[in-house]
Amino acid sequence: MLKGLPKILSPELLKILCEMGHGDEIVIADANFPSETFGKRVVRADGIGGCALLEAVLKVLPLDTYSDPNMILMELMDCDKGVVNPAIWEEYKKIATENDDNVRLGRIDRFEFYERAKSAYAVVATGEEAIYANIILKKGVIK
Repeated sequence: MLKGLPKILSPELLKILCEMGHGDEIVIADANFPSETFGKRVVRADGIGGCALLEAVLKVLPLDTYSDPNMILMELMDCDKGVVNPAIWEEYKKIATENDDNVRLGRIDRFEFYERAKSAYAVVATGEEAIYANIILKKGVIK
């Protein structure tokens, strides 16, 4: 046990976050995301929601100040536009801006997101049930 660290960050996830370098990306994936298919390293966080995990990760991981965007959401598919309202996006934005002064939010197409997840340092498979609750974070430097 360590002081000052969010308790939901497992030893495995802390190790991964420490190993990541400037510019590396990590995916926080919802429960529907094909984590094992696209992740070269997968950390299971099945009982944890996306918001709680995002907040915990951003307590220890700075976002990249050189990248725009440095926090990337999966864009809605055309068939879901006007039908699906991913309210979790606003929650993610609020959590991010409360924990990092350098949030630059972007969105990319579903299949581009999958391709980017393949090259991410790791994928964290959460128990988040909200759809379109997948997010990529680009690690910055400690100043």
